Amino acid sequence: MKKTICILAVLLAACVMAAEARTDRKYALSDPEGVNTVKVSVDTDITYTVEHRGRQVLGPQRIALELGDGSVVLGRDARVTAKEYRTASETIKPQVYKRSEVKADYGELTLRCKAPAGCKGTYSIVWRAYPDGVAYRIVTDLAENYTVRSELAEFIPADPEAQMVVAPIKGRTILGEENQWHTNFQNTYKHSAIGQWPKDRQIMLPALVQEGGVSLCITEADLFSYPGMRMLAEGTSTLRGVFAAYPKEVAVTTRGLKEEVRAREDYIAKMQGRSELPWRVIQIADSETELLESDLVYKLAKPADPAQDWSWVKPGKVAWDWWNDWNIYGVDFRAGINTDTYKYYIDFASQQGIEYVILDEGWAVPGEADLFKIVPEIDLEQLISYAAERNVGLILWAGYRAFDRDMERVCAHYSKMGIKGFKVDFMDRDDQQMVDFNTRCAEMGAKYKLLIDLHGMYKPTGQQRTWPNNINFEGVYGLEEVKWEEPDFDMVTYDVTFPFIRQVAGPADYTQGAMRNATRENYRSTNSEPMSQGTRCRQLAEYIIFDAPLSMLCDNPSNYLREPECTHFIATVPTVWAQTKALSGNIGEYIVMARKAKDGTWYVGGLTNWDPREVTLDLSFIGSGTRQIELFCDGVNADRAARDYKHTSIKAHVDQPININMAPGGGFVMKILP
Repeated sequence: MKKTICILAVLLAACVMAAEARTDRKYALSDPEGVNTVKVSVDTDITYTVEHRGRQVLGPQRIALELGDGSVVLGRDARVTAKEYRTASETIKPQVYKRSEVKADYGELTLRCKAPAGCKGTYSIVWRAYPDGVAYRIVTDLAENYTVRSELAEFIPADPEAQMVVAPIKGRTILGEENQWHTNFQNTYKHSAIGQWPKDRQIMLPALVQEGGVSLCITEADLFSYPGMRMLAEGTSTLRGVFAAYPKEVAVTTRGLKEEVRAREDYIAKMQGRSELPWRVIQIADSETELLESDLVYKLAKPADPAQDWSWVKPGKVAWDWWNDWNIYGVDFRAGINTDTYKYYIDFASQQGIEYVILDEGWAVPGEADLFKIVPEIDLEQLISYAAERNVGLILWAGYRAFDRDMERVCAHYSKMGIKGFKVDFMDRDDQQMVDFNTRCAEMGAKYKLLIDLHGMYKPTGQQRTWPNNINFEGVYGLEEVKWEEPDFDMVTYDVTFPFIRQVAGPADYTQGAMRNATRENYRSTNSEPMSQGTRCRQLAEYIIFDAPLSMLCDNPSNYLREPECTHFIATVPTVWAQTKALSGNIGEYIVMARKAKDGTWYVGGLTNWDPREVTLDLSFIGSGTRQIELFCDGVNADRAARDYKHTSIKAHVDQPININMAPGGGFVMKILP
């Protein structure tokens, strides 16, 4: 009898232990405010769901990492050896950003797992929950270096009827076929149900999913030494991450400035044994305007080295040559890529208080991919000296391959000469090799105190926090597109779409500032004297709506000098801010935002699509009482002559509503003094 009781006790204890083990393989994590919750289940697969305000919005969806030949899979039949919960409350004070302080409060869960057979060491999956979204990343601590064959990253809306606003990847033609792994990441947005999306068409990140009044913006953060993520649609409601394989055979193209990958390996990344993979990020917003204020990618990025001096990093405006085709006039010299023309740009920048002038493509000998060979028409040493005497810095354009051939010697040489930075172009890929190049650009620029504008690249992933000198990024369908697009293309609608999506990831080198403006009916594409779609005030407002710490004046100085009121506003509007506040807006329709400068001045800007629109501004967040307000708004005839605007200075009560009318494709700006 005693033996039977003993056996029953052992069996009961085993059952209790088994039940506890099963219970312990489910985990939950919430942000400190209880807005977002991640629920994790560890069984055959590691899966997680996301709840927002108590309602499931994503999942269940799997996480896994396939190593080597595929026989080792992290996340399959996982053995959890430890769990750790923690909460954190951080106040980040950015060097260069859209606000002077960023509050980061989050809960964190780390599950540490024993590596599967055939692999020594451990790996962890770390989840974070913030009031504005959730994120997870895989961290490995393996005894040996490894390759990643594939990563399983799924995003499955709980509502099968969820809709997307996403940009399709348009590939480059290589060996006679479209290759989506080569792209300039400059694409417009389309609305679609997941199940209706072409199964073979990649989706560019960030990508927006909307369900039940909640917006989910999917992207990534802290991307280093790993390929960037895109997505494909599967079935009726699944989005799956896809990644470029590692380059195996590369060919040189386009005057020696670009490369094409002609063959790839059977793995996507080569990794150190101890590695942190990028954060998979889901920004969650109850209103579309919340997306305009997002800081989640920045919060998840690695901080800059506190021991390094970043005080030399100087944001500002740039007088730009390429967009306007060096097409200055009213001078007694032949305009073009030559010393006299750039002296004219420098004089203009100095007179207007503009910090930089860029020498875009053409200053180095074409076809050589050699940044030490300068065209004979330019005396660069003279220009650097001339600019320095006038308190203007010079930035040089560089094709990716030319910059990469001898990066340190190039940076050391031109930094010593007095060049302030490089605009690097034509990367057009996001495989691991190219991600590593972008990191080396930032590191080398920091070493030689050079600003880096990564122009021809994918979306930012927080690198501007890690390397504050990495000041700008493209990955946007910018104003350059108006030079060659088809007559029926629609930049105006794009302008009121991408800030809700692409700008969630970080700054965008959009390059606004056109002084030749056209209505929808009057617009035409032209390279030499390009024009913008929409009104003059729209161009002014884009300096407030769009994030770009290094912000271009795309038009030529001759045109700006004919427009002193608009030019003065553009030249003096800040590019970094103390506060950013979204006032109202809807994706594809309109946007109204307010930014506070460090001197206490508020700037308010608005954009509309092709619909004329009246907006009512509630400025009570500024305070109360009467303020002096400078206003640029669309003129009464701006629907016929897009350059028509009205510039007034008024006194108004900021605690009283103010009504503003915008013309089709229009905009407005306000400058509200302290």
